[in-house]
Amino acid sequence: MTPTDTADLMARYARVEAAILGRAPEHDLVPTLDRVAAVMELLGDPQRAFRVIHLTGTNGKTTTTRMAEALCREHGLRTGRFTSPHLHSMRERIAVDGDPVSPETIVATWEEIEPIIELVDARSAQQGGPRMTFFEVLVVLAYAIFADAPVDVAVVEVGMGGRWDATNVADGEVAVFTPIGIDHTHFLGGTIEQIAAEKAGIIKPGAFVVSAEQDDEVAAILAERAEQVGAHRYAAGLDFGIAERDIALGGQVLAVRGIAGVYPEVFVPLFGAHQGQNAAVAIAAVEAFFGAGERPLSAEVVRAGLATVSSPGRLEVVRRSPTILVDAAHNPHGMAALRAAIGDAFTFSRLVGLVAMFADKDVAAMLEEIEPELDHLVVTRNSSPRSMDPVRLGEIAADIFGEDRVSVVPSLPDAIDEAVRIAELEEIGGGVLATGSVVTAADVRHLLGVKEI
Repeated sequence: MTPTDTADLMARYARVEAAILGRAPEHDLVPTLDRVAAVMELLGDPQRAFRVIHLTGTNGKTTTTRMAEALCREHGLRTGRFTSPHLHSMRERIAVDGDPVSPETIVATWEEIEPIIELVDARSAQQGGPRMTFFEVLVVLAYAIFADAPVDVAVVEVGMGGRWDATNVADGEVAVFTPIGIDHTHFLGGTIEQIAAEKAGIIKPGAFVVSAEQDDEVAAILAERAEQVGAHRYAAGLDFGIAERDIALGGQVLAVRGIAGVYPEVFVPLFGAHQGQNAAVAIAAVEAFFGAGERPLSAEVVRAGLATVSSPGRLEVVRRSPTILVDAAHNPHGMAALRAAIGDAFTFSRLVGLVAMFADKDVAAMLEEIEPELDHLVVTRNSSPRSMDPVRLGEIAADIFGEDRVSVVPSLPDAIDEAVRIAELEEIGGGVLATGSVVTAADVRHLLGVKEI
């Protein structure tokens, strides 16, 4: 491709990206599958062209999706992977054979599907409805790309909830549930039972259900839904789980008791017991996918598949001296897992938190979860318009940490510098943890020059 061709392609890609991002944002959920289903039907139902492993939950979805996809790929299948949200580029969300799709593929596919999307937009407008959202058209784009590739299996993470999530126009042979907690209450309901019921909507008739350990109320709802539609359920702690776990350089080594087999000496290059649990769920999901939970996987393939798995922005070391970690925890449940993982995998003489959080989140509960692990907190804002005002965030933080343990620095670059300065008050062993939002993790990665995904 000549420089002129490359420049033309990137200009076309920029126009496509702007057209997609210019639609209603993904947190502006419209509870219906009608528009997505209409586009799919007009396109010939591309989501029926490949098999699907479908994942939902409150935390751990993206990492578990990446693990399950890596295991399927290591087994020789051509894979699609759909995750959200992205850290830097929407291309991250759609991957084929483990790699983000090329700008050329996105442009070509978009030019094929855009007229159909515009047709459905026009029909919706005639009925007084909205245009398709950013997330809806991105799902259409992903499913069309996967069908054209073609992939053998797509491992698909929901955007929010499950029942009305745009990804749910596909029928997952395996429905996977990572831990379910309280989040997105303005869309999914204010109780754990309401949230679980929404997420249970991805369980399709005759599917296999693979679930992480859940609260009793959640487990009961998933079991009831599975029984209603004739799905077979496998639950962590009962049907599979971690038999042994040891901390290792750069991650952890697991012995996993799967649904059908035992997999010793599995190295996972990620930190925290929760990532070990995610690995067990991913293995069980792939066992269900390949052999209905009755045939073990190759232990060597499992080891190879998980040995190189990555999950950018999830307790990721982005700089040394001092160590700077970024984590996308954005709800109390995620913060609890993060706190446990920090204590499990790291030893800091002083750990400084750097947080920017969305104003519509349960900020106080999140700060209360992480407070015991931090010596000092620097509050700031991230690049999202949803970011809470730093002064207000500082006031909430001061009530939890005490005023002497909180610094308010409105500029994120300055806040990073301040957090590093405070961490380095200890001659050795200080660290910085940047968290509170996926956007915060992405912004810090970008400012520190970490290679985009």
